[in-house]
Amino acid sequence: MADRQPEMAESLDTGARWLTVVTSLLVGGAFFALWFWLLPSWLGFQDDISGAARWRWIASVPSIIGFAVALRCVWDFGWTGRGTPAPIAPPKRLVVVGLYRYVRNPMYLGFFVGWAGLWVVFGRANLAAIATALAVVFCTALFVILYEEPTLRRTFGAQYEEYCRNVPRWLPKLRSCHQ
Repeated sequence: MADRQPEMAESLDTGARWLTVVTSLLVGGAFFALWFWLLPSWLGFQDDISGAARWRWIASVPSIIGFAVALRCVWDFGWTGRGTPAPIAPPKRLVVVGLYRYVRNPMYLGFFVGWAGLWVVFGRANLAAIATALAVVFCTALFVILYEEPTLRRTFGAQYEEYCRNVPRWLPKLRSCHQ
C-alpha cells in the first residue's frame, strides 16, 4: 500500500493539471471570443473578395499563426503555470517555457499578429479604426507595465527579476533563455 501512495499522488497531480489546463483554455477561449465579438465592428471588417482584395486572403496565414501562438501560451499558463490568463486566477508558477523563453509577452504578440492579419483580410483602414487599434495596443502595453509586471515581481521575486534580465518584453530574441 505504501508503494502506491506516490503513484496516487502523481495521478492526482496530473488530474489537477488537466483540470487547470481545461480551465485555462476555457478562460482563454472566452477572452478570444469576447474580442472576436467586439473588434470586428470597431475595425470595420467586411468581406470583399473582388479585384485586388482576393490577394488579402494571404494575410490569413500570419493570422492563424498569431492566434496559434496565443493559444499555445494559454496552454502553457494552464499546464506549466497551473493557472489561467485571467488576473483573478493567475498562474501559480512563473511560466518560462515554450515561447516565453524568447519574449515575455508572446500571448499578446500572437494576439496582435492574429488581429493584424484579420484586419488585412477583412478590414477597411480609416482613421477611426487605426486610432482604435493603436489605443488597444497602447492600453495593453500600459496594462503590462503598470499591472502585470509589478504583480509578477511581487509574486515571483528574484526569479521574475532574472527572467526580465534575460528575456525581452516585446521583441523576441533569436536564442532562447534556458532557465
